[in-house]
Amino acid sequence: MKEAKIIKRYQNRKLYDTHESSYVTLDEIAKMIRNGEEIRVIDNKTKNDITSATLTQLLYESERKAKTQPSVSLLKAIIRSGDGSFSGFIQERMKDQLSAIEAEANAATANLNSANVASAPMINQ
Repeated sequence: MKEAKIIKRYQNRKLYDTHESSYVTLDEIAKMIRNGEEIRVIDNKTKNDITSATLTQLLYESERKAKTQPSVSLLKAIIRSGDGSFSGFIQERMKDQLSAIEAEANAATANLNSANVASAPMINQ
């Protein structure tokens, strides 16, 4: 399995890619994910894994910049359902589809990993 790239989040909200030794933006993290990279975001002070919160922020920023906005009725339905979170709404309403999406994502990751192993150069001992 591919090792996750570590992104540190500092108190000033800056994100630092420890692999590339440079600061990154949420847009750059989105590109990494689209390119199949595994990432983990760690709070530099507490050492807590804040990957989920960071990706939620990325989705929020993407939605805010989108040309089309979700309908008010959809947003109200999300707030009214379950725990009022988007992920809770998705899990409640789309259990079967979510399982299929997760299985597809896992298969794609496995295919990427096996393709990377297959294309790795052989080392003669």
